[in-house]
Amino acid sequence: MNYRELGRTGWKVSEISFGAWAIGGAMWGKGDDTESIATLHRAIDLGVNFIDTADVYGFVHTADVHGMGRSERLIGRLRKERRETIYVATKAGRRLSPHTADGYNQRNLAGFIEDSLKNLSTDCLDLLQLHCPPTAVYYRPEVFGALDDLVKAGKIRYYGISVETVEEALKAIEYPGVQSVQIIFNMFRHRPAELFFREAKRRRVGILARVPLASGLLTGRMSRETTFSKDDHRCFNRHGEMFDVGETFSGVDFERGLQAVDELRTLVPPGATMSQLALRWILMFDAVTCAIPGAKRPEQVEENCRAGELAALTDVQMTKVGEVYDHLIWPHVHQRW
Repeated sequence: MNYRELGRTGWKVSEISFGAWAIGGAMWGKGDDTESIATLHRAIDLGVNFIDTADVYGFVHTADVHGMGRSERLIGRLRKERRETIYVATKAGRRLSPHTADGYNQRNLAGFIEDSLKNLSTDCLDLLQLHCPPTAVYYRPEVFGALDDLVKAGKIRYYGISVETVEEALKAIEYPGVQSVQIIFNMFRHRPAELFFREAKRRRVGILARVPLASGLLTGRMSRETTFSKDDHRCFNRHGEMFDVGETFSGVDFERGLQAVDELRTLVPPGATMSQLALRWILMFDAVTCAIPGAKRPEQVEENCRAGELAALTDVQMTKVGEVYDHLIWPHVHQRW
């Protein structure tokens, strides 16, 4: 495993890290806690030292209080069972109902943080991220001032933000306390690399590349016959019915995505997989701190981690990825996010 510096935190985190949305067991079909904890342990065995989660990973509807914090609690258990240093980034804000900018205030954020502290069995959060807040939040300095106060109070060590758009990312890094930005970046989402990466690197802000496999499309294992359970967001959110459509298949039409994958799979090196090629492509950008693919089974995390062992992609491979993006994807997603 290779490691990269995360912003100005002084942390060196695994370039292939772990996204813990799926192990929460909601919006990705049914989950199994025994298998999830085994998957987390396997990630640590392989050198992963950074896990991204959120307080809402584990519930589908506002009334589903049983699932709330499920992913965080599994990670809290993991930390008790391991001796290695494990950095955990969690998120707050999506529990708001309605999800409005006014809800991002000191009182609500402090309450969300207390719940996450309990779930993770810790007295200070490593990294707290605002969870894709409404755009208006980025224009409210008092929100970031509240986070500064929570750092001073010892409730959080650092804070960052998870964004939907490049414009939000650029606005977020104007605030000096922001240490990281989590943004969708993958073979189907190239726009962050145009301007944002340069600005983040200049300001020494870490970048967490989320949805790196486009909700599984870039694994190369899906076909036109693939179906998803009714509780899987890849079934019910294809048109943004519940949350931003860009979170599902990176906003790419499923059929179009399959067509793009058919062209991209010709670039996979012998002995490698489409998933590994997709992750290795992300790591070609030195502004990226880490990719955070999800995994529900140990063999999935093993495959993800091996991506870091691939040789750097050639100029020919990088050019071909760009050509596929420009031809099939760019007109439909580039300016939206």
